[in-house]
Amino acid sequence: MDHPENSSEYAGLQVNSGVEQQPLVNPYLKRGRFRRRELSAAEMVEGILKGDVTILSQAVTLVESVNPDHQQKAQEVINKCLPYSGHSIRVGISGVPGAGKSTSIDEFGIHVLKEKGGKLAVLAIDPSSERSKGSILGDKTRMEKLSVHPDSFIRPSPTAGSLGGVARKTRETIILCEAAGFDKIFVETVGVGQSETACHSMVDFFLLIQLAGTGDDLQGIKRGIMEICDGIVINKCDGDNVDKCHMAATNFRNALHFFPKPDSGWLPKVLCYSGFYGYGIKEVWDMIYEYIDFVKANGYFDYRRNEQSKYWMYESINEHLRLNFYNNDVIKSQLQDAERSVLAGQQTSFTAAQRLLDEYFHLMRNTQ
Repeated sequence: MDHPENSSEYAGLQVNSGVEQQPLVNPYLKRGRFRRRELSAAEMVEGILKGDVTILSQAVTLVESVNPDHQQKAQEVINKCLPYSGHSIRVGISGVPGAGKSTSIDEFGIHVLKEKGGKLAVLAIDPSSERSKGSILGDKTRMEKLSVHPDSFIRPSPTAGSLGGVARKTRETIILCEAAGFDKIFVETVGVGQSETACHSMVDFFLLIQLAGTGDDLQGIKRGIMEICDGIVINKCDGDNVDKCHMAATNFRNALHFFPKPDSGWLPKVLCYSGFYGYGIKEVWDMIYEYIDFVKANGYFDYRRNEQSKYWMYESINEHLRLNFYNNDVIKSQLQDAERSVLAGQQTSFTAAQRLLDEYFHLMRNTQ
């Protein structure tokens, strides 16, 4: 490039042309040189059963994939791992955003690994953006102790639009973790409030974390998430907040008396603790193990596991039908026309949906 600074008017000033812009990628780097060999389903199962965390992570990624080819392989891995699953304590943890779920899980996990041994898996569900569809997946940064513990496995997953704040494939991930030898599993949800029930349908004990002095005391008499929790804990019971926490605990205990007794026969307990300082952690775990012993003794533990399996069978049917409908080529071609007619006011949303469904069922009958 010609620089005007090199003209005779600018005596004593000279600008060199410089060098050409170098490529951003090393041209000598062979693409595919570091490509990881794709494991077969049998190799994945073998690695999972040996407790290989790297292969377990790859299997979870495979399960979460929406690629139909990946799904077929993932189901094969899950089916082979199924006989080795079901031998863990599954604890669901929910609460309002900012209640200290991640910090509490860090303390809960370290305590139980010290006291009981074994291995702990944490499935942290992170909300996905409605705009960008992305997730930060940063819950692991708040679990400083567990993230470096050799017997823990932390897997953050995006909600990806699923209802109830639970990732779409968390149920299958639990099976893989159990097959890998993890005997304690935490499912940390987004904490969407009273409508959250999906997590309850995949865990043995559902723990609700609350805060004092935030107005949630009066929410206790409202039905919803309060009806399905097996235990309530008031976090941040330290410093000047101790009296408020104990008052909130009393309010929640009173509110629980308004609900009918759960099918398990267990009356949910309300405890106070501090996740930041680690106060009251032992009492929370004592409550969880007391509940597990209680429901195993009266047979409710196995009954609930069976009901959950039945529930997820129907959920899987619903999901498969939905995906099959939207992936149908004929339906894909008609969806845009249906949208335009609805936006133009030529037909209602319900009429358009019914016509698309009629067309889909007609196609299904003709393919038989």
